[in-house]
Amino acid sequence: MGSPSQDRVQGKPTIGKHGATEHKGHRARVRERFTKAGLSALHDYEQVELLLTLAIPRKDVKPLAKALITRYGDLRTILDAPLQELSEVPDIGNVAPVAIKVVREIAAMYLQQAAGHNKAPYEPLELEKALQVRLGSLREEVFEIVCMDKGHRILPNGIVRIEDGTIDRANVYPRSVVKAALKMEAACIVLVHNHPSGSVEPSVYDKALTKAVLLAAEAVDIKVLDHLIVSSSAAFSFKREGLLS
Repeated sequence: MGSPSQDRVQGKPTIGKHGATEHKGHRARVRERFTKAGLSALHDYEQVELLLTLAIPRKDVKPLAKALITRYGDLRTILDAPLQELSEVPDIGNVAPVAIKVVREIAAMYLQQAAGHNKAPYEPLELEKALQVRLGSLREEVFEIVCMDKGHRILPNGIVRIEDGTIDRANVYPRSVVKAALKMEAACIVLVHNHPSGSVEPSVYDKALTKAVLLAAEAVDIKVLDHLIVSSSAAFSFKREGLLS
């Protein structure tokens, strides 16, 4: 094999010191900073870049990470973006959008399980945060219940979807809520739905529905502990605000 200069003369491709291996060194430095100090030690685009390297291991993903930050603004908004929308980003491929959504769902599951960790009674604020991550960024309104035992411990697979709605309404019937809670053999439930508009102030309908569910649940000896309204950045608790005793 000839020298690099001979290879160029003969028309053979060469690999420069700063060619295909340059981004590998950059990746290693990003990983090292992360392992030493966490995500806070990284620029916003580097946080995204670190995530993308898990799905695209042999390509320089810095330009793609910067493009995603330019388009969405921050990591949270990228994670919240719909799968189809992410798939339309130029040069992102088929694997990375799925990987992004997997990471988001893992984060949501982690927070959900943390709220009922080791079968301890649920922590209201932890559950609130978990439900914000789970539902807050959805673009349509949905209604769920969190099912618990008598000790206020979240039951296995205890978050149950009751209704998928539209951008501003999920039509919920109290009997559907009670039926789902009875099926789970729940002693207590927390009601939760999201407001895609971002405002978490309860509507007249939200207040009327809460009262109706409360009465229906009491008839079968199920306790309604709270009703939460969540968005990606805020949460409203009927219990905390004195609207539910």
